[in-house]
Amino acid sequence: MKVLFQSRKTLYSVPGGDTTQIKKTKEYLEKLGVKVDVSLDLTPDVSDYDIVHVFNLMRPQELYLQVRNAKKYGKKVALSTIYGPYEEYEKKARGGILQVMNNLLSITQIEYLKIIARAVLNLEFNKGTAIYLLNGHKRLQRKIIKMVDVFLPNSDSEMLRVAKDFGLKEYNYVAVANAVDVNKFDYEQVKVSPELEKYRDCVLCVSRIEGRKNQLNIIRACKDLPYKFVFIGKAGANFRKYYEACKEEANDHTFFLGQIEHEKLPQFYKLAKVHILASWMETPGLSSLEAGIMHTNVVVTKKGDTEDYFKQYAFYCEPDNLESIRNAVEKAYNAPFDNSFLERIKDNFKWEDTAKQTYQGYKSII
Repeated sequence: MKVLFQSRKTLYSVPGGDTTQIKKTKEYLEKLGVKVDVSLDLTPDVSDYDIVHVFNLMRPQELYLQVRNAKKYGKKVALSTIYGPYEEYEKKARGGILQVMNNLLSITQIEYLKIIARAVLNLEFNKGTAIYLLNGHKRLQRKIIKMVDVFLPNSDSEMLRVAKDFGLKEYNYVAVANAVDVNKFDYEQVKVSPELEKYRDCVLCVSRIEGRKNQLNIIRACKDLPYKFVFIGKAGANFRKYYEACKEEANDHTFFLGQIEHEKLPQFYKLAKVHILASWMETPGLSSLEAGIMHTNVVVTKKGDTEDYFKQYAFYCEPDNLESIRNAVEKAYNAPFDNSFLERIKDNFKWEDTAKQTYQGYKSII
């Protein structure tokens, strides 16, 4: 079997959870004997492939051209939906004139304006942008969905959200779990460098720093606690002011380390007492899985698909409630690590599992 992965143009220049998902899924599918190539082009020659596997329904302007191109060649299409609308954030916490506008507009109108903003501010303009402007956000998403042969959401609840939002009655899907590299994130094998010891027993947050990830509320909720806080990640596109606001609000035992080499992350997870993602939406957040397998308690948002993954083992918080965030952090910090959580991750959320589930989806359409 030969498969072409296609994704956004900025997959490598602006890395995110989807970057890791694509790299690791490719690696482990190839161990199953599947030949996988990756293309960020909009209309490549796909004649040599059995399946075109595309990613991220939230970015339809590029996705539509890739899917339409696959169908032009008569190819089956698999879609990793990565579908997590941030409507609540846009309406409650975006701030400024944008928040006012967001409360007057629908989520599809909001997304439409965001795509235009990206095209202008980040020069993300291509043939797909023009088609997007003519069709609108949800209409283009519907066109994509009609051409998909199998959906590969990260959870059953994500698929239900897609089905509800687009009125789907019958659809072919396989839930494909997000995962962690159990060889890289091996607690017993990871050695902590002496220069990092100053961060031991910290509360860690590994994520792009931007409004949707909610670091500012974490800082506001917890800045009078005696714990060290460590934020790893660079400012998201167009969120430089938000990053500066986080630094201004922080106390003197809060550290912003920027984007670090991925190879160093296991050391930080091993040092941390708690990892927190208090986001406005998670599906579920790769860094929470990575923290869990490194024997670190996790605080996660209630919004999205987190409970599908973490069940009773996480400490949950509401992103807009400072007391909820603070209480979850304190409980997690003072609680012993539950080894049953470690076993749950090892049993269900390895990249080997992701590859097998993806392969199952492929087999359902060829």
